[in-house]
Amino acid sequence: MSPVRVGICGLGTVGSGTYAVLTRNAAEIAARVGADIVVTEIGARRDNPNCDTGDVVINRDIFAVAENPNVDILVELIGGTTVAKELVLKAIANGKHVVTANKALIAEHGNEIFEAAAQQGVTVAFEAAVAGGIPIIKALREGLAGNKVQWLAGIINGTGNFILTEMRDKGRDFNDVLAEAQALGYAEADPTFDVEGIDAAHKLVILASLAFGIPLQFDKVYTEGISRIAQEDVVYAEELGYRIKHLGIARDTEKGIELRVHPTLIPEKRLIANVNGVMNAVLVQSDAVGPTLYYGAGAGSEPTASAVVADVVDVARTLSAEPHHRVPFLSFQRTSLSDHPVLPIDDVETAYYLRMSALDKPGVLSKVAQILSDDGISIEALIQKQPAEDANLVPVIILTNRTVESKLFAAVSRIEGLEGIVGEVTRIRVESLAG
Repeated sequence: MSPVRVGICGLGTVGSGTYAVLTRNAAEIAARVGADIVVTEIGARRDNPNCDTGDVVINRDIFAVAENPNVDILVELIGGTTVAKELVLKAIANGKHVVTANKALIAEHGNEIFEAAAQQGVTVAFEAAVAGGIPIIKALREGLAGNKVQWLAGIINGTGNFILTEMRDKGRDFNDVLAEAQALGYAEADPTFDVEGIDAAHKLVILASLAFGIPLQFDKVYTEGISRIAQEDVVYAEELGYRIKHLGIARDTEKGIELRVHPTLIPEKRLIANVNGVMNAVLVQSDAVGPTLYYGAGAGSEPTASAVVADVVDVARTLSAEPHHRVPFLSFQRTSLSDHPVLPIDDVETAYYLRMSALDKPGVLSKVAQILSDDGISIEALIQKQPAEDANLVPVIILTNRTVESKLFAAVSRIEGLEGIVGEVTRIRVESLAG
């Protein structure tokens, strides 16, 4: 084969890592592809002093790379959803295959991008868009192609996992750990995308589409962050045999697809409960193989570059293949995507952890239990802590059995209205993650 010519747009953390991996492992990559992979042009608004690009042309106009006839594969690593979308669509219009690590771009505009790529007969690959170097997209799209995926749950944001790990292991509070995460570069100056679940929601939408054969529907993901998780909740969860993780959960039910990102209590004996620090993991439950767990670095220069380069290799291997012989973008054929609806969060069924402050006097707990019972919500476990010295408020922790969300919220609203309950009731969903 003739050399496969690659244009990289973006020379930041991932872009420089991608260039380094492509050049350092050039011989191994060529042996796998059957052709040399050559970077012919880089589009970057500024040089990266940490990346020696040799004599490769660096063009300040990234759109010129999309129009360069000497580029077969354009690698988009600039981020964002406006300029990146324009760049990718221009590359596709010019007959170029695209590799991207941009989860927001795929989650929000993937349907349009895939349609354009199908019309042009080119490939769009995006392994690095979810969980960094973990090959979870390839696993769902190819490795589990013979299975019906029933559900998946993932720790797919390293910043949130780092914060919750530090809160558990060192007894620190949320704001303290967040400040350290920002100092270490794990969290941005504006951490909203990470700690409020938006980043995880982008990734979950992609995983769900691959797992269940549905169109990308980012606007239908229920998203809840970790900023309201208190240190005492972490402690009480441990006492009950659980750990709190920020999960993205997608489940195929008869009523519809669940798409939700939120803090979750999971049994401490589960392998995924022991994924700590900035690491990522995705647990997939399928009918034939059962549970499979995918673990590794979810971000970073070369871990993410590993996935980018793997996509370049895959695309290079199929350059001469007819479009209908390639693996479909979202695992299922475009004409076979399902219209199974996304289930509103009010209709989701799950168990709950409830924490409330009750006046230390008789009858309060019986009223709480009665409200739950009236709504058909049974109690799995209850802990009543001793009040602090000179305090008249008692922390009460309840684990419920599974119930429909709307019922639980209605009951909690009535509990908060009781004379003996002070303040809001903390609510965290509970999942067993059992097969």
